[in-house]
Amino acid sequence: IPLAYFFAGVSSLPQCSESNLTISGGNFTLSKMYIYGSILRYHCPEGYYPHPVKLRQCYRGRWDPAPTKKQPECKRVTCPNPNVLNNGIVDPYKRIYYINDTITFRCHSDYTFRGSSTRVCQANGKWSGGTPVCSRNSDHCPDPGIPPGARRTGHIFNIDDAVTYRCHNNLKLLGSKVRVCQDDGQWSGQEPECYADFTYDTPEEVAEAFSSSLQTTLTMNEETGVYNEGGNPSKNVKEIKQIVYNGQVEKRDEYLDLYVFGVGDDVQREDIDDWVTKKRDEKHFFLLQDMENVEETFDQMIDESTSVSLCGLYKDYHDGTQSTMRRGYPWLIKIDVTHEDGTVANCLGSLVTPTFILTAAHCFRFGDIPENIKVGAPNVRGTALPKVKEHIPHPKFQIRDKVKEGISEFYEYDVALIELEKSVIIGIDLRTICIPCTKETSGALRLSSSGVTCKHHKEELMNNDLVTAKFMSSKKMGDVVPKKKVQIKEGYKRASCIEDAKKELNITDEQAAKIITDNFLCTGGAELNQVDDISCKGDSGGATFIEQKYRVIQVGIIGWGLKDVCKDKTQSIETARDFHTNLFSPEVQAFLKKYLGDGKRGAPLTFL
Repeated sequence: IPLAYFFAGVSSLPQCSESNLTISGGNFTLSKMYIYGSILRYHCPEGYYPHPVKLRQCYRGRWDPAPTKKQPECKRVTCPNPNVLNNGIVDPYKRIYYINDTITFRCHSDYTFRGSSTRVCQANGKWSGGTPVCSRNSDHCPDPGIPPGARRTGHIFNIDDAVTYRCHNNLKLLGSKVRVCQDDGQWSGQEPECYADFTYDTPEEVAEAFSSSLQTTLTMNEETGVYNEGGNPSKNVKEIKQIVYNGQVEKRDEYLDLYVFGVGDDVQREDIDDWVTKKRDEKHFFLLQDMENVEETFDQMIDESTSVSLCGLYKDYHDGTQSTMRRGYPWLIKIDVTHEDGTVANCLGSLVTPTFILTAAHCFRFGDIPENIKVGAPNVRGTALPKVKEHIPHPKFQIRDKVKEGISEFYEYDVALIELEKSVIIGIDLRTICIPCTKETSGALRLSSSGVTCKHHKEELMNNDLVTAKFMSSKKMGDVVPKKKVQIKEGYKRASCIEDAKKELNITDEQAAKIITDNFLCTGGAELNQVDDISCKGDSGGATFIEQKYRVIQVGIIGWGLKDVCKDKTQSIETARDFHTNLFSPEVQAFLKKYLGDGKRGAPLTFL
């Protein structure tokens, strides 16, 4: 395409017409209004699809395909014709089957039934369940069946016999067009399916088919274009196959798995289906409606029972309900401490192992007993956390340690652990957050397990003068627990942050050095047109965390601030500063390792 189309030349090209574009029963969106290159997409309510076209593209003042006098419409989704069962009966018999239509199958006498006896037409244009088969099981291989909407040639199923499939009407065949009966009594290749243009796979279907291949992490690139704008991959696919097969296709086919996730309306289904691996009882090509479905699919692929040891997993989407919103912060713990005098301290904490909660030491007082420490997981209904066994403050935390030096409150080493009487059950709503300098976090950051040090973690996470981080607020907005954004000041920015704090507190350099040590992270103020959020009373003990590579790593604990801007709304947020206990501090690391690395106290972390 000439470069002029993208720059100077584009303005001189005629626009496409705005008339005769509407769709009956739906609407449309435009990517670039009516100018050159704009894509018009038709949208229909759930259970309907645009017909006869899904999209048009503006090219040199004309739409392709061009609108006609007959207005496009939203038609009801149908499922492929299931009346292809040999040696059996489909009830009821209909010419067209729509969403929620239910059918049952039964075999003629002397035939044995297998598969799903009842199937329902689903909103994605597919039948629920598996292909029904009526057979006598007299050949070497079982009858491979006929999927809805297909036709099969071949009715003898002995060794080396082949069956061939094709789809009726405008349906496209995905899977193996030809399958051969093998010596082991199984069919080669993958069971075929017939897809309409509107057919797609649900996240649940994809996760079930693919989850066995996934155990640790996923990387997702969200790009546009039929081939992600990287050229046709056919040549690369061919080269990969040649390397793996090394001239021995049959012997080495089991070592190759090529998966493709097609997203949206522009997927070249039949071309892509030729690239992927085809194995018995497996599926390697999946069609999804949009990128949100891809993300949900990848989350569902993570088998909750096998991902217990994975820290920092979360989901950054929800459907508006409390239960799904909780999955965006599954480590968050609410802590209420009733002191001897009857006053109550409200704090937050983070689940760092199934038996330990990390929080701030200043939430507790001398004399607090486990019975008066209550912990819970916000927005998790019907799940009570185990009782508290004990709370363990850092041995060097002494809030009154420098009163004689004119410092009324001293928050150095403001870190504590709460040990539970028994382990929590890790699941989608309750997960551990990652903490630095552990092998578990090396895995989350995708760092090689050999030779990785705590320094490498810090270089990976704290690699700028301004490090974007977040914390959870204790102040709900309706049912939502807000996620607040800050920038941790490192390098010369940290020095500026401390200087700002010194001016606000009206203290000397010597006093500032005693109060704000290297064991604190500094946030607050305005940088790069962003004003940092400020923590409020009740946020203490919560995690200061970084979201990186689809995982969450805690780098600090919310400690103390210069102003209570939440109580006094007249105070300037821009001059407020917050200080967070730095989890990279050697003294803090030693404390965490002593308890969290102890195998006698539940599932331990492996410290570097």
